[in-house]
Amino acid sequence: MRVAVGCDHAGFPLKDTVIEQLQSLGHEVIDCGTHSTEAVDYPDFAQAVAEKVSGGEAARGIVLCGSGVGATVAANKVVGVRACLCHDTYSAHQGVEHDDLNVLCLGARVIGPELAREIVRAFVGAQFSGEERHRRRLNKVLEMEKKYAGEA
Repeated sequence: MRVAVGCDHAGFPLKDTVIEQLQSLGHEVIDCGTHSTEAVDYPDFAQAVAEKVSGGEAARGIVLCGSGVGATVAANKVVGVRACLCHDTYSAHQGVEHDDLNVLCLGARVIGPELAREIVRAFVGAQFSGEERHRRRLNKVLEMEKKYAGEA
């Protein structure tokens, strides 16, 4: 699977851990930056990752910032993206299985490298269930997205 990864300066210390985990699991990584701890704005990198996912260049995305909150808010502004802040493995896989989560957001100042590896493994290892109740709920979310994006 191709996974886009991006971060701001606060997320940078955890980015290599995430990329190495993805590669060790056999995934291709698109590195959307940043490449240092020099201060940058998280929306730029959340948008870069979200656009890769929304445009089909990547199947999934991972965005890191200090808390993960700002990255989540920003990534969700891109049509077609369902981003969620996950600091546990259950939410990471259940979000994909039930809600078709396609962008994982992590707070590098909240979790450490080992937990990040486990969360990433859970996220990329999960698949949308396709169960009727999950499709029905997802379709409602997609209708909301169309309505508020001015397409309904």
